[in-house]
Amino acid sequence: MKFYDVSMAVHPQMPVWKNRDVKRPIFTIQRDFNPDGSGARETRVAFDMHTGTHIDAPLHFIADGDAIEQIPLSQLVRMVKVFDLTAVDQQITKADLVSLAIEPDDFVLFKTKNSYADGFDFEFVFLDRTGAEYLVEKQIAGVGIDALGIERDQTDHATHKQLLGSGIIIIEGLQLKDVEVGEYLMVAAPLKFQGVEAAPARVLLFEQNILV
Repeated sequence: MKFYDVSMAVHPQMPVWKNRDVKRPIFTIQRDFNPDGSGARETRVAFDMHTGTHIDAPLHFIADGDAIEQIPLSQLVRMVKVFDLTAVDQQITKADLVSLAIEPDDFVLFKTKNSYADGFDFEFVFLDRTGAEYLVEKQIAGVGIDALGIERDQTDHATHKQLLGSGIIIIEGLQLKDVEVGEYLMVAAPLKFQGVEAAPARVLLFEQNILV
């Protein structure tokens, strides 16, 4: 059974949004081993809900939208389609998507040149307004991208608002470098927080549907 872990490792030196120190997770060892090896280690972690690979719930940009715990796990443990958009230079537009086999209720993952970047790339590939509008028209269930944000410096946040306002789940921060185009069983498990707009997640892609 072959699968891919497409999640980012969480640590203080990891890539974070625009390299802002305030976005970096903080690890604090509150208890540690004694010199003789007795005792135990306990670590406290403080981090942003949008750290690393994470899932955006509608509440991120929709005032009365669902929080992360209200997303049914059945929408996150399901078949997905991975599409190769590595030829896109800046932004994913409707024109880049119309030739792809995207159907209603699909969960699509976009593999771009972002997967090959080291650290945070300020010129990362993102999904623009027209691309988001097209996905809404296609009535997809969710979309994932290999960047820490699905949009880049859009002052009106049109991409987020269009997708989340239509109930489309967003996964950001995927690591798709080693994943080929095709269909996979995705297991995306957000931490079980309540009342928040997003949560870090461990995301696995299985080459075979192990649920059947």
